[in-house]
Amino acid sequence: MARKSHIHSKIFVLDTNVLMHDPSSLFHFDEHDIFLPMITLEELDNNKKGMTEVARNARQASRFLDEIVTGAQTAMEDGFPLSINDRKCSGRLFLQTKQMNGELPAGMPTSKADNQIISVVMHLQQQYSKREVILVSKDINMRIKARALGYAAEDYFNDKVLEDTDLLYTGLKALPQDFWEYHGKGMESWQEAGHTFYRIKGPLCAGLLINEFVYFEYDKPFHAIVRELNGNTAVLETIKDFTHLKNSVWGITARNREQNFALNLLMNPEVDFITLLGQAGTGKTLLTLASALTQTLDLKLYSEIIMTRVTVPVGEDIGFLPGTEEEKMAPWMGALEDNLDVLNKTDENAGDWGRAATQDLIRSRVKIKSLNFMRGRTFLNKFLIIDEAQNLTPKQMKTLVTRAGPGTKVVCLGNIAQIDTPYLTEGSSGLTYVVDRFKGWEHSGHVTLLRGERSRLADYAAEVL
Repeated sequence: MARKSHIHSKIFVLDTNVLMHDPSSLFHFDEHDIFLPMITLEELDNNKKGMTEVARNARQASRFLDEIVTGAQTAMEDGFPLSINDRKCSGRLFLQTKQMNGELPAGMPTSKADNQIISVVMHLQQQYSKREVILVSKDINMRIKARALGYAAEDYFNDKVLEDTDLLYTGLKALPQDFWEYHGKGMESWQEAGHTFYRIKGPLCAGLLINEFVYFEYDKPFHAIVRELNGNTAVLETIKDFTHLKNSVWGITARNREQNFALNLLMNPEVDFITLLGQAGTGKTLLTLASALTQTLDLKLYSEIIMTRVTVPVGEDIGFLPGTEEEKMAPWMGALEDNLDVLNKTDENAGDWGRAATQDLIRSRVKIKSLNFMRGRTFLNKFLIIDEAQNLTPKQMKTLVTRAGPGTKVVCLGNIAQIDTPYLTEGSSGLTYVVDRFKGWEHSGHVTLLRGERSRLADYAAEVL
C-alpha cells in the first residue's frame, strides 16, 4: 500500500453505512486510498435482501465492488484501481485479507462490528505511521468512539448539498429602501392579461433568480415575481392578491405575505414543480390542498390529486397493516383528513347534505399512495403532493419527481428541522437537494413559509418550548 507517489494521500476506512447510504461513495475520494474491512463486506451481504432503499444500495455497492475487483489486473496486496470506466479518482481500493487486531480498551467487546472496524483503523495507523488513516462513518457514536481513542473520524460529506442550511434559497428577497433610486431610472412598464410588468435595470438584478419573489415594504408596498433575467436587466410581474376574499381559493385566503407568494405559485399552471418549506402550522398542506381541489374539481386542469408521504415510523413496509393500500396509508394521512375538514367547512351555505356530497366528491378525487410502489409509474395530468419530503434521500426524490408525465404538477412539502430518517441531515435531505437544484428554472418555484398560522397557543408554544 505504501506507493511512493502517494505517500501523502490518505487511507479512508469505510463503515458499511456509508456504502448503504451512497454506493457511489467509492468513487468520491479523489487521489486517496479506500480500505474496506471484512466486516463491512459481511454487513453489506447481510443487508442485500429486500426491496428497501438500504437493500437496493447494498446491492449496488456490491455491484460496484465486483466491477472494481473483476476488471483489475493487479495483485490483491497492491490494491485495485478505482479509476474504472473513466471515473476521475486515482486512488486504490484495498480489502482486508488478514486478521487485524488493534489493542482495544478492555471494556470494548471485540465481537461488535463497530469495534472491529475501529480495531482495523488502529492496526492500519500503526502499520502506515507516515500516512493519515481516517474512519468514515455516518454513525455519530462510532465517530465519537474512534476520536476518544485518538484516531481521526469523519462523516461522509459528499452528499451534502449545503454545509449551512441557513444559506438555503428561500424563494423571496426583500428589496432595500433605496431600491427605486438605483433601479427606477428608464424603467418600462406595460400591462398584459391583467398583470403589470416592469422592466428594471440595476446592480441587484444580477443576484435575482427566475420565479423568485421580491417585496418592497416601505411607503408604497410592492410585491412581484421575477419573470425574465438578462444580465443587469430584469422583468418583474405584479402578483395576484390572494389575501383578498374575491380571490379566495376553495374558500381559503392567504393570511400573510409568504402564503400569498405560495398561492401564486400553486395556482399558476405554468409552474410544474413547487417546494414549500416551513415549520408546523405555516399552512403548507392546507394551501396546497385548497389549490389542488380548485384546479382539479372547478378548473378541471388535473384529473385527480395524489397524496403520498414517507411512512418512516414503521420502517419501509406497510404490509403488516390490514386492508387495501389506501386503508394501510390512512394512519399517516391524519394531516390530510384534518385539512380536508377545514376545507369542507368553508362553504357556509351548503348545509349538511351539500357538505356530505362535496366530501364524497373530494374523496373520489383524492388518492393516497404509498411511496413503496412508485417505481415504474407515470402520472398523467395529476396533482401530486409529496408530504414530509424532508425524510427522502436525494435518490428517492429523483425517483418520485421523474414519475411526472405531461400535465402533472408536483408539490413537495416539508420541514427540514424534523428529519426522522436515519443518517439524513438537513444538508443531505432530498428536499434541500431539490430546492437547491431547481432554483431559477422557469417552471419551478420555492417559498419558505415563516409564520405559523394555527393559533395563539401554537405560536406561543413554538416560541417558548
